[in-house]
Amino acid sequence: MRSTGANGLWASLPRDLGERFRPRADPLARAILQEVQRAVPEYAQPLEGAFGQIITQGIRQAILHCLDTVGQGTAPLDKWSAVFRNLGKVEFNEGRSLDCLQTAYRVGGRVAWRHVSEFGQAIGADADLLCTAAEAIFAYVDEISALSIEGYTAAQERAAGTRARRRRRLLELMLSDPPSSPQSIASHAANAQWALPTEITVVALERRLGPLDPDSADLDADVLVDFEGPKPCLVTGDPDKHLKDLAERLPGWRAVIGPAVRLTEAPRSLLWARRTLRLIQRGVLPDNPVTRYSDHLSTLWLLADEFLVRELCTRSLAPFDDLTPKQRARLGETLLIWLQSRGSAPEIAKKLKVHPQTVRYRMHQLIDLFGDRLNNADDRLDMEIALRAEALLAED
Repeated sequence: MRSTGANGLWASLPRDLGERFRPRADPLARAILQEVQRAVPEYAQPLEGAFGQIITQGIRQAILHCLDTVGQGTAPLDKWSAVFRNLGKVEFNEGRSLDCLQTAYRVGGRVAWRHVSEFGQAIGADADLLCTAAEAIFAYVDEISALSIEGYTAAQERAAGTRARRRRRLLELMLSDPPSSPQSIASHAANAQWALPTEITVVALERRLGPLDPDSADLDADVLVDFEGPKPCLVTGDPDKHLKDLAERLPGWRAVIGPAVRLTEAPRSLLWARRTLRLIQRGVLPDNPVTRYSDHLSTLWLLADEFLVRELCTRSLAPFDDLTPKQRARLGETLLIWLQSRGSAPEIAKKLKVHPQTVRYRMHQLIDLFGDRLNNADDRLDMEIALRAEALLAED
């Protein structure tokens, strides 16, 4: 049974047919090149240099391989395959789609069949022989197209991998503390094909559900991402565009959006995003799929230095030291509402959901404990800060 592959079809033809056609190889190559340049505007350029060498070599190699295979099917494959894979790589590197090359192959196949048909008629070849030759030509076009697709895809994947590595390195440089020089960042950004914005926003990430699956993320190509490092994060220069619907774009992840900062201050944006994330992990802040640091500025400020906060609590709330935890909680709650509102007993009682007389009793206790400090503005501010911080830390 005859093979339907191009090699098998060429091998089924008489050997002397290939030898008799060989003097026509160069005219056929010129005709194919002329028709290809007419049909594909992207190839209608002077043939000097690398482009001309590659396309003329490809056409000549295609014709010679077919002729070497006629009647025997034993032409060497490695060099032949490499030529057409390389053509696919060249197309990618030139920034073209495969459409141009595929069109060129189809045009070349039609021109080749026209020349082979004229040759066959001239030597009186029978119809079956010409049908086999036609089948071989178009099977061959399919095969070299497939080889070029392989080369194009390989170049595409290699470029994507290289760009991903360069962008990962750029992300590391931007977030290093102290950050790299602007010149170094600009150079790496150019190599990574990433347009440098005036400001950037860093988003701290944490896996919430299931195993890591970076492919599930639906992020814009201009977002720099590190999913697999010890402290995953992403960087964007256009948060309004790239961070919209972030929970849907990052299924299974917890994301904390840091402040927008100048490029040289990228570590600062990461710092505040991570501090916010830690407060979420501790239960101080609510656990949502996406959190903006800017929604919790007062909490972040209060707990920016917990040592100092605890020192302030110890000093400002010292009169509570001899109370039981239950007494301290009740008086602390009453004092905080009074400091916030400076309201009357009925107003405070309404907020506490207790009787006004209870509030009056507690206020007398507070006066006994704190005395004139309740009349000093600085002392009142310290007490309010301390009570707010205690309430936050109690949630930890």
